[in-house]
Amino acid sequence: MGNSKFSNFDNLSLHTFDEDAELIPLLTAEDEEQMNNENLPETLPILPLRNTVLFPGVVIPITAGRDKSINLIKDANNGSKVIGVVSQKDEDTENPDVDDINTLGTVAKILRVLQMPDGNTTVIIQGKKRFEVAEVLTKKPYLTATVRDTKEERPAENDQEFLAIIETIKDLSLKIIKNNPNIPSEASFAIKNIQSNSFLINFVSSNLNLNVKEKQRLLEIGSLQDRALATLKYMNVELQQLKLKNDIQSKVRNDMDQQQREYFLHQQMKTIQEELGGVSYDEEIDEMRARGKKKKWGKKVSEHFYKELSKMQRMNPQVAEYSIQRNYLDLFLDLPWNEFSKDKFDLKRAQKILDRDHYGLEDVKRRIIEYLAVLKLRNDMKSPILCLYGPPGVGKTSLGKSVAEALGREYVRMSLGGLRDEAEIRGHRKTYIGAMPGRIIQSLKKAGTSNPVFILDEIDKLSNSHQGDPSSAMLEVLDPEQNSEFHDNFLEMGYDLSKVMFIATANNLSTIQPALRDRMEIINVTGYTIEEKVEIAKRHLLPKQLKEHGLAPKHLKIAKPQMEKIVEGYTRESGVRSLEKQIAKMVRYAAKSIAFEEEYDLKVSNAIIEKVLGPARLERDKYENNQVAGVVTGLAWTSVGGDILFIESILSKGKGQLNITGNLGKVMKESATIAMEYIKSNAERFQIDSEIFGKYNVHVHVPEGATPKDGPSAGVTMLTSLVSLFTQRKVKKSLAMTGEITLRGKVLPVGGIKEKILAAKRARIKEIILCKDNEKDVLEIKEDYLKGLTFHYVSDMHEVIDIAILDQKVKKAKKL
Repeated sequence: MGNSKFSNFDNLSLHTFDEDAELIPLLTAEDEEQMNNENLPETLPILPLRNTVLFPGVVIPITAGRDKSINLIKDANNGSKVIGVVSQKDEDTENPDVDDINTLGTVAKILRVLQMPDGNTTVIIQGKKRFEVAEVLTKKPYLTATVRDTKEERPAENDQEFLAIIETIKDLSLKIIKNNPNIPSEASFAIKNIQSNSFLINFVSSNLNLNVKEKQRLLEIGSLQDRALATLKYMNVELQQLKLKNDIQSKVRNDMDQQQREYFLHQQMKTIQEELGGVSYDEEIDEMRARGKKKKWGKKVSEHFYKELSKMQRMNPQVAEYSIQRNYLDLFLDLPWNEFSKDKFDLKRAQKILDRDHYGLEDVKRRIIEYLAVLKLRNDMKSPILCLYGPPGVGKTSLGKSVAEALGREYVRMSLGGLRDEAEIRGHRKTYIGAMPGRIIQSLKKAGTSNPVFILDEIDKLSNSHQGDPSSAMLEVLDPEQNSEFHDNFLEMGYDLSKVMFIATANNLSTIQPALRDRMEIINVTGYTIEEKVEIAKRHLLPKQLKEHGLAPKHLKIAKPQMEKIVEGYTRESGVRSLEKQIAKMVRYAAKSIAFEEEYDLKVSNAIIEKVLGPARLERDKYENNQVAGVVTGLAWTSVGGDILFIESILSKGKGQLNITGNLGKVMKESATIAMEYIKSNAERFQIDSEIFGKYNVHVHVPEGATPKDGPSAGVTMLTSLVSLFTQRKVKKSLAMTGEITLRGKVLPVGGIKEKILAAKRARIKEIILCKDNEKDVLEIKEDYLKGLTFHYVSDMHEVIDIAILDQKVKKAKKL
């Protein structure tokens, strides 16, 4: 319903006026019957209305503003007080003509004319009955026209359907009044007290919240029952709109109340935090924004940060996502975007630092100096991905600290041993509870620069699981073409790793994924000679252990001969880790004596070494003089570096069966079989009686049966052992050999040459037999390592036998 009518003119809508402007009861059925029976005047002055429609029996106020309208009201008020009221087709028309008004309107009686304080004239009129304009007579000073009566079709008094419609209209009217807060509650009493059915329909139609065209269509309906049905339809729509509007307002009001409550509580919390000396959420966001302005990040990163900061500002601080978002933004602010430490290009100083901290490792140090030299010339080179490969304890990890100091960069170490979750590398998505960035990003955050020396320790020990393949995730980290945009799941943005100098360490290249190995520059870090171990112990290990045990250099002195005894008798590794443990025992011996105030020898003697460390346990690794035919010394590669092994052969009566023992692998057993078959096919050349092969069994054994052994390197050693056995000629002493053989008697090259040569030197070997193709590997080894060694390069097994077997050379037999 129209709000203004009930709120401003409710009394006028519910009552009529008499000639003396006295209030009379509501329109009764008799009054309505009398109005319908009144005869229409032949002509009427026509008053156009802009924005309303007058229905029969209804009282409405009208404000007259146009001169024509004011003159018409003045003349009518002085005369019959009866006028014809019609609505305009377009309310914006200022001076409506005949074509601008509707032809069907309502005869009205002027009840009162009021002069308002603002100068306008307000007239209160009451509708009588409908009429239709027949012919316009005059247009000035206002419209006058001849009119004709329009009869309404009224249902019978006892029509049940019509009465039901009336009752429904009353019920809906009361509901609308109840649901519309702008209609006074007194209007419900008026609805209940209306006696005339036609007046009820016209009264409700007049006050419905409809536009002029819709009300005009209601007025033009000739059947009162049809008009009632149309009115009922509009009322249903209005009631539904009111209910929906009230529901929306109720929800909005509840939301506003909740927001006001939360705002009040937040203000209280802010005050409490300030009283306790804490930082409020607003201050926290302002602090982040201020820190963000100081960062050196690019435009893309900056836009992303401020977008995420705005998102955090809109969040409720009490929800779980707020703390996740805060951690995310803290990471952004803590990461060293485009912050680099300045590299030091003093190559001589870098060389001194590397030489000071590491004895040996010439290849590695040379590669670092080369990198520094190129970086000094270009100043924009992508950092290489180096992989230090070698046995444990040779200084691969500690080398990273020296490289960082030489470059003037921060040092970061990340252990990859046993890592099996891909998220450790790439991070978790921040939507998960407990999400964290990957260890790469975390390490850079701790380093504080984007170009540290980053040690990836034990990269060969990455493992797979149902949580992903970490080695595959490392591909992006270690690819110089990709790591300029390394994507961390938590960070959700690319981070530039191209300036980071990655140094990976590994003990075994075979367990590294081929694609990952291809992205790294492999540098082999081999073991140390006895001389190098002694120097490392004197320069680094002994001073370090003295310091860790609270002693000064004057409290314990170990001379070079005694240090050599410790190295040779108590360690067998390629590195120096076990050696450091033995030195630590000697230092603890001195520390205990000082603590008990006991006398002890400051200078360590051999007797004291045996007293503290026990009898030498590793003398068996030294070369043993071969007093028996069939015993040969071989060279092998192990995970801890090079080592020597002894191959023993013996004959026993039998039917020519070959037995092989010593925990040997498949390849090593095949080497023994090949050697045996080659000897049988060349027996005459080796001056061996062929009948011996069918009368005796051959047993080949490699000592240390508990240790698994495999590989083709023992081929020449096994063949030499068998030839020595069958010819009963001893093998030359202080001789060792390594190489693979074929059925044709060819000697093939093998790997691990440097480690094997170091093992030979530790065992006091003087001569070594190698394949001719391995000569290039020997030339790459530092000359100091080769002192005291004689090399024999061979390509055929006969050359091996000629060199290794004592007495005269075996005479060559005629070709078979």
